Amino acid sequence: MAVNESRDKAKKKLGREGEAKARAYLKKQGYKIVEHNYKNPFGEVDIIARKGGVIAFIEVKTRLSDEYGLPSEAVNYYKKRRYIQGAKYYFANREPDCTVRFDVIEIFRGEINHIENAFYEGG
Repeated sequence: MAVNESRDKAKKKLGREGEAKARAYLKKQGYKIVEHNYKNPFGEVDIIARKGGVIAFIEVKTRLSDEYGLPSEAVNYYKKRRYIQGAKYYFANREPDCTVRFDVIEIFRGEINHIENAFYEGG
């Protein structure tokens, strides 16, 4: 197996583990997981979760080192746009009866940091 292929597999495994950890964390915080790995024409939303009158579209970023910055710093303009478009797509045939929020959960060296309202449409 090539080095890059091995590295890619390790990154995907780390990402899957991070998403599972984020879902468990959200459940403990009283969220109901509505969808995970929600595929849409604009990409994929890691987690869609509901708590009370809020539906959060959540990007999960997991890192073991800060060599390339903190995990949340990897959520760039294009990723934000894809999430916003994904949310619009999600609600295209539904009447939203909630507040929509965009969160980031960063998992850095095993520690969870839930950043609520990490970004918004137009910002």
